[in-house]
Amino acid sequence: MEEITANVSWLAIIVGAVAAFLVGWLWYSPKLFGTKWAEGSKVELGDASEMPMGAMATQALGLIGLAWVVAITAATNSLLTIILITVAFVLLQWSGNSFTQKSTYAKLVDGGYWVIAVVIMIAVQMVL
Repeated sequence: MEEITANVSWLAIIVGAVAAFLVGWLWYSPKLFGTKWAEGSKVELGDASEMPMGAMATQALGLIGLAWVVAITAATNSLLTIILITVAFVLLQWSGNSFTQKSTYAKLVDGGYWVIAVVIMIAVQMVL
């Protein structure tokens, strides 16, 4: 258990996860990529009162988990590991999105978000 808790910055985990969540909110909004992403994902964007709360809660928990992994790799001086994890995850995301027949645009938006989220988390680890 010590290998996943020793020398990690809990503040950086929370800040990184919250920052990535907020960037995701903007990323998938109509102000950036949301409208064309929704079309390519075959979903409809709703207003704020129609937000899928279960999906958002799961996203938040997943981001905390990912930020924790970034913190572990930072604490052990193995940040290249998180880069490999990110590449693998984005490829798996692309594959899953291909099975659901998302457009190339939607797949790029999804993959781009994960890359940006990890970059944010690494940057937060470096600062805090």
